Amino acid sequence: MSAFQAIDALLASTSPGLIPLPPAQERRARREGLNLSRAQLAQALGVSPSTVAGWESGRDPSGEAREKYAYFLEGARTKLDASAAAEIPQAEPAGHSPAEADETGTDDADALPVPQPCVLCGQPARHQVAGYPQHLDPAECATAEPTQLEQPAPPVKLRQPASTGQRSRAARGVKVVPVGRRVQAASDSPDLIGSAVAVALAEHAGDVDAATAALVKRAIPDAMALLDHSRKGGRYDVVAHPWLPDVLRKQTARGADQVWEARPKWTRPELPVGEHEVAALDINGAYLSALKTHLPIGQLEHSTGDHHDRRRAGVHLITPPAWEHDAVLPNPIGSRDEPGPLWVTEPTLRLLLRLAGPKYGLCDSPQIHESWTSGATEGLLEKFRIALKDARDRAITDNDDVTLEYVKAMYSKFVSTLGESNYNRELYRTDWMHLIRSQAFANLWWKAHRAYDEGLMVVRAMGTDELHVIGDWRAVFPEGRGVTEVKLKDVYTVGNDQDQATQPPARPS
Repeated sequence: MSAFQAIDALLASTSPGLIPLPPAQERRARREGLNLSRAQLAQALGVSPSTVAGWESGRDPSGEAREKYAYFLEGARTKLDASAAAEIPQAEPAGHSPAEADETGTDDADALPVPQPCVLCGQPARHQVAGYPQHLDPAECATAEPTQLEQPAPPVKLRQPASTGQRSRAARGVKVVPVGRRVQAASDSPDLIGSAVAVALAEHAGDVDAATAALVKRAIPDAMALLDHSRKGGRYDVVAHPWLPDVLRKQTARGADQVWEARPKWTRPELPVGEHEVAALDINGAYLSALKTHLPIGQLEHSTGDHHDRRRAGVHLITPPAWEHDAVLPNPIGSRDEPGPLWVTEPTLRLLLRLAGPKYGLCDSPQIHESWTSGATEGLLEKFRIALKDARDRAITDNDDVTLEYVKAMYSKFVSTLGESNYNRELYRTDWMHLIRSQAFANLWWKAHRAYDEGLMVVRAMGTDELHVIGDWRAVFPEGRGVTEVKLKDVYTVGNDQDQATQPPARPS
């Protein structure tokens, strides 16, 4: 071997060091600039979506993963630069016609006669979107500075109150998404759930039990990947670890926070004389349906006074009204024996206010003492919910138990791990967890009220999905396995002709 060949061999065996990577916020911007989800990139790189999230929050990969990631980032930059160079600059017109508004995706934006505080940053904004004052140009919004959306937050940091300045941006919970990234065609949405099921069945040679067990085990990261994909094109970008007030933090390591979820555990105290056939009904997909609820989209802000703004959502310290209908319907705040004020969620408060209104008049209005709220929307998780619902419906139609169990695990574990959970480090949203749970309880209460209003006798209401009634329930509720239907779990008999007052028995096993 000549001296030059030896030098070439030596150079080939060495490495110039770590491949330089762009800053964390630039990594995410390049991926989103190509309209790619974390799940899509993770699949191409052979890693998990949470790993990509970590890289986009500042952690650096190593070894072969770093080489592949750097190759992607450089290719993405080249493609985005070429796309930007191909665009022909055009003067922006002073106004838009309705047709032009549809094309830009801002058809729901209106000019304000007087500037109002932006729902995201609090600074004066001249437009409103979907009824919320906000800046249309991200550069004008204080939340438009780069944020580390998936930054891991040790539990100790969640328990330390932040200053107003520290909370002003990252803690608000959202940032403006540029108009160009708001629209996503349905045809561009891959079937992540169907693909995962197919892969699991192939990996386990068609063994249904083994494939189901594997899918259930990975339900949480898969749910997070689906959520990330469903948020693509959304107006707001969710901050995964926001600052939360003390009422939403656990008081001890194994204790609970101060929020009351209004979980019903009610049994009718007495039944009429005679023998009665009771139908135990199961409410399908309770937590799945509850994903459609008013969720805060910005920083929770403190307020005092007996006032409720329906355009905001959060938690409220209230003195609940007296409930005088416990003989026939459960108390809307659930089974609580202690008197006095308590912290309740938005769904519970809205339920009480609606029942106190002129249409129902079942109780007095609750007294609101103080609140932690933000501007809210029911659509924050809507694409996520619809994707899960559609997969569930298809699974029922096809008798696909693997997909059915997988989807159930995804939405139930998603809700149960939204708090300070070691099983889901990608998203700590204790406020969302409480609101979704209590929405499920409120939905069950309305089912009980509907049964009562239609002439059925309500015997028991438990948790989120258990309702026992006497009467022709099929004339009131559609029977089936869909989320808008109910299933018959059991039929049992209570009472006899000699009884003067019959106490319903415990639920049969």
